[in-house]
Amino acid sequence: MIELALLTIALSAFFYALVAQRLSQSVVTGPMIAIGLGLMMALLLGREGTHLEGLLHLVAEITLVLVLFADAAMLRARDVRANALVPLRMLGIGLPLAMLFGYIAGRFLMPDWSGWEIALLAAILAPTDAALGQAVVTNLRVPERLRNALIVESGVNDGLALPAVLFFACVAVGGVHDNVQSNWVVFTAEQIGLGGLAGAAIGAAGGWLMTFALRRGLTTEIFEGIAVLALAALCYLLSIRVGGNGFLAAFVGGLTFGLVFEKKCKFIREFLETQAQLLVLGTFVLLGIAVAPDLLPALSPAWICLILLSLFVTRPLAIWLSLLGSKTTTSERLFLGWFGPRGLATALFALLVLKDFDRLQHGDEILLIAFLAVVISATLHGISAAPIAARFGPSDTSPKSKEAS
Repeated sequence: MIELALLTIALSAFFYALVAQRLSQSVVTGPMIAIGLGLMMALLLGREGTHLEGLLHLVAEITLVLVLFADAAMLRARDVRANALVPLRMLGIGLPLAMLFGYIAGRFLMPDWSGWEIALLAAILAPTDAALGQAVVTNLRVPERLRNALIVESGVNDGLALPAVLFFACVAVGGVHDNVQSNWVVFTAEQIGLGGLAGAAIGAAGGWLMTFALRRGLTTEIFEGIAVLALAALCYLLSIRVGGNGFLAAFVGGLTFGLVFEKKCKFIREFLETQAQLLVLGTFVLLGIAVAPDLLPALSPAWICLILLSLFVTRPLAIWLSLLGSKTTTSERLFLGWFGPRGLATALFALLVLKDFDRLQHGDEILLIAFLAVVISATLHGISAAPIAARFGPSDTSPKSKEAS
């Protein structure tokens, strides 16, 4: 039966590719289809689908490492400096406020949870996903500065949220990680500090060596892809080896690689638009198959309220407050606050803490809430993307806009 499920996934991916352009102009998005397919397969497979959990963890970890590295590598300083104020406010003020407001909502809705586990859940629900917001960030009706702000924010906030996720998870279990007891202060410092140092060293060295090799004619752009994938893997594996966090290392490594490497890496852009999208969609399908059978029996009204508050109140309010005093208009602040879809980072961070911090009292519930948040967010943000973007008027490339310029 599992072989039949994988065959169905492969066929669905093929037919989706055939009509992807037409779907991109509708309210139906790739993540919506992937999650829907996963839920459908979960109904057919029942408990047998949970046997795919091992495959889900493998695909999820590979996807997160590569996407964190590639997203960070695309964020070159000179590309975002011109309109940096809005995304910097959203990241430096809005992200912490979203975690704080999420914590307050969680304490009210789930009073029987420990404060640290609620803080952990708030941190998991805070980062946004560019993949779920692709219908907006690629829509030329939306002003470029707003699209860039969302791209920069979603590319960075998962890496910034990861240390908070690790910290809250570690404190919540008292320092027990993979059945090893250690002081939580030491463990958190090792995870964040050693992970960041390992990633920075590998990313910087890799960027310098690739620049040197291209200058001397020792290699060509054709082999950039092999080098980038190898560097992402090295960041993750070396960090794990020295006791750091591999995912944080991948993000920091991509950031330093992008700063040191002299040219824009063509492979990274193409990877994010092709293979990375396939990995993300495959992860969503596997999430639906493996997690959905446990979701319905455990579904709680408090969970739904928390997620809706996160989408409609927590994130919009945090972004609104972070942009007070900026040159953004009221409608722009509302737009930026709404389009913070929860996706890959939310789901994979939940998988990460469930796997590595097995003494969390509500670990299973955190995963189910994260998955439900992704399902609800994919639906609401997918349906609303095109209509809201259309309210901005003609696209940047329309004849009218060209005449005006």
